[in-house]
Amino acid sequence: MTWSESNPAAQERLDRAFQALSDPVRRAIIARLSTGPATVNELAEPFAITTQAVSRHIRVLEEAGLVTRSRDAQRRPVHLRAGALEELTSWIDRYRLIHEQRFRTLDTVLGDLAHADTSTHQNAKKE
Repeated sequence: MTWSESNPAAQERLDRAFQALSDPVRRAIIARLSTGPATVNELAEPFAITTQAVSRHIRVLEEAGLVTRSRDAQRRPVHLRAGALEELTSWIDRYRLIHEQRFRTLDTVLGDLAHADTSTHQNAKKE
């Protein structure tokens, strides 16, 4: 799954993922899952909200393709889909790199202007 601007389905996945990550509880759940799978009860521990509320947050993350659930006997651990986060990072990096290159170009131009200005002042003093 890649994020392509020309693909409406990819744009929809991207929108859902960013909307899911807009909530601080869901971001905290993602952060916790980055250390390994956890059950809903384990994910609910640090929050002052019900396990039902955490389950709703997990459902949103699941619909966004950021997490999955599995069955392990009586447990239903939630797993982070690291690949989905890598895709988001790729999308962000593409624009970050474009802007970094623009800033490097601007730095070069400003450096050249400063050097030219210094040279002009030095030549004026010699005359």
